[in-house]
Amino acid sequence: MENSEALALSAALLAAAGDLTQRIHAGVLARGFEGLRPAHGFAFARLAPDGATVTDLAAHLGVTKQAASQLVEELARKGYVERRPHPEDARARLVVMTERGWACARAAEEAAAEAVRPWAALLGEQGVRHLRTALLAVAPGGPVRPTW
Repeated sequence: MENSEALALSAALLAAAGDLTQRIHAGVLARGFEGLRPAHGFAFARLAPDGATVTDLAAHLGVTKQAASQLVEELARKGYVERRPHPEDARARLVVMTERGWACARAAEEAAAEAVRPWAALLGEQGVRHLRTALLAVAPGGPVRPTW
């Protein structure tokens, strides 16, 4: 692949990711979950399904423990997460999603489906399946992080 083709592919993937993030975020807000930023969705991705410590969340988001702690505090104030005793480490606290947090995650899932629906119209269902397969091959599940 030529350098210019690689750059064009990189730019297209970054543009698609940015657009997708904004569309999902807008869909969540439209469903009544106010006061959230896209970074909160990236935190939810790590907290589901079993919760995480602030240290785990910081590593996932690529931020300091202090920044992750502030994010958790903000989400707790808004009723999306709560801290519980860690079942395996008495010194740690486990951050888990509340029912409101899970409802928000479901809203994000609906918004994601809505956001990629035009892709199926453009590429066809088979094309979207091929795209998903190809993207999973090159990015098999590394942390879903915001681009700070």
